[in-house]
Amino acid sequence: MDKWDKRFMELAETVAGWSSCYQENRHVGAVVVRDKRILTTGYNGAPAGIKSCVERGECLRRKKNIPSGTMQEVCYAVHAEQNAIIQAAKLGVSLQDATLYCTHQPCVICARMIINSGVKKVIYKHGYPDAFAMELFKESGVEIVRFEE
Repeated sequence: MDKWDKRFMELAETVAGWSSCYQENRHVGAVVVRDKRILTTGYNGAPAGIKSCVERGECLRRKKNIPSGTMQEVCYAVHAEQNAIIQAAKLGVSLQDATLYCTHQPCVICARMIINSGVKKVIYKHGYPDAFAMELFKESGVEIVRFEE
């Protein structure tokens, strides 16, 4: 990893701090970059106009006893990677051949979106229990690398 990877991962960690997720250990941030230029950012949080778990005072996933890495759709939050891709779409920014820095390994739902968005490389810091996502990245040719300082 070089100094730019470190800088962009630090930014992803800063963006993660904006998360409206009730569980602090699940604050996730993403930064999409091309040619050392920031294209978009994203963090996990409820869609616009929808109350977050913080505002509700409880985590829906904890309330329903849903284990990490399963049933990602049962959550108020949009994932950080999804929000970064959505922001690009709203702003008309192409993510073709970009690199996505993320505080956590993407889940399979995010992996599919990342693959179709044209992102060519993903650099993540923390693991996540989703081997299928890793298989999809490998098969698609999207390079995925764990960040090491």
